[in-house]
Amino acid sequence: MLSDPHLTTGVVGAEERLVWYVAYGSNLHAARLAWYIGGGCPPGGRRTYPGCRDTRPPSRSVPVSLPGGIYFAGESGAWTGGMAFYDPRLPGVAAARAYLVTVEQFADIAAQEMYRPPGDTADLIPATGAAIDAAVAEGRATLGPGRYETLVCPGHLAGIPLLTFTAGESASTQRCRPPAPIYLGMIARGLHESHGWPAERIATYLADRPGVADGWPPEAVAALVTEALAAG
Repeated sequence: MLSDPHLTTGVVGAEERLVWYVAYGSNLHAARLAWYIGGGCPPGGRRTYPGCRDTRPPSRSVPVSLPGGIYFAGESGAWTGGMAFYDPRLPGVAAARAYLVTVEQFADIAAQEMYRPPGDTADLIPATGAAIDAAVAEGRATLGPGRYETLVCPGHLAGIPLLTFTAGESASTQRCRPPAPIYLGMIARGLHESHGWPAERIATYLADRPGVADGWPPEAVAALVTEALAAG
């Protein structure tokens, strides 16, 4: 789903430009994203976030499906284990969640993912760097070689661009790595919360992801998903 003419935006200032921040990993879970916006250290995490300069919650959120797929690789500084990345070149469809935020909030969320302080995003703000405009125009813009330093625009929703960030390399060049249980559990809760999927469908989806398929038996994924949903 990449368009819905019936969607309306939340209440923001007329001078504020809005984008959809598309989450496909742990930020599928709204409570997880709240730590990026408001700051602090989430329960079980190993990293404290400074938060966004604008701490208002997203105006709204909607489930979306993106062409491509999700894989897990690298090492999470917050949870250990592999991190989720989006590769539009993978076959299939990636389940995601779009949050309506201001450009400044999107830039601050991206900065924290890139281990930069909020506000250190001059190259993300269109008025000073045009990286977001470039991603919208070309579908992709690279800020650097690191993780989450490539912006991707998979389309528009209600006339507003969908934007996410991922690694610059394709999944085929990466060494996939299993994610930590707490991280995978947050993704499971986010899928249930945003898409309304039952445990069985979530477990099947996650068990097929590169990185999970390499290190988690399907029955272990099913057990983790059931436990995560029961815990809320």
